[in-house]
Amino acid sequence: MIRPATPADVPALHTLIRELAEYEKALEEVKATEEQLDEALFGEHPAAYAHLATDDTTGDVVGYAIWFLNFSTWRGVHGIHLEDLYVRPTARGGGHGKALLSELARICVDRGYARLEWSVLNWNAPTIAFYESIGARPQDEWTVYRLTDEALMTASRMINR
Repeated sequence: MIRPATPADVPALHTLIRELAEYEKALEEVKATEEQLDEALFGEHPAAYAHLATDDTTGDVVGYAIWFLNFSTWRGVHGIHLEDLYVRPTARGGGHGKALLSELARICVDRGYARLEWSVLNWNAPTIAFYESIGARPQDEWTVYRLTDEALMTASRMINR
């Protein structure tokens, strides 16, 4: 079952985010607190949205998708950027990941959004195979760039104000 997250789900989401980071060999990079997640997802001006996958028998949360709106200047409409998609290893193969992606695709179609996009680590062959099995294709002509930490601070001071 797929459902939108509620404020009561924040602790479970936080745990799953940490599990994903550990899987991606980057647990030390997780700085987000439950309070920050609650504000980002359910505050006065939500910056992101979350859907949960639950076990059909127990109702336990076994996966999640966190996403936000982006905008295509070429298409002239919003799209969805999928920030995280994670299903616990014990629940993989049960259709939860596919159901989460299907729900986001449905939201795109229903709202007239043009794209559903996300990133995947190059070494994550099982996930890449899963995405390609449902028709997703890599956008190899683009390279992601990121400013964080000290580089972000330095860049913020590059132009005299």
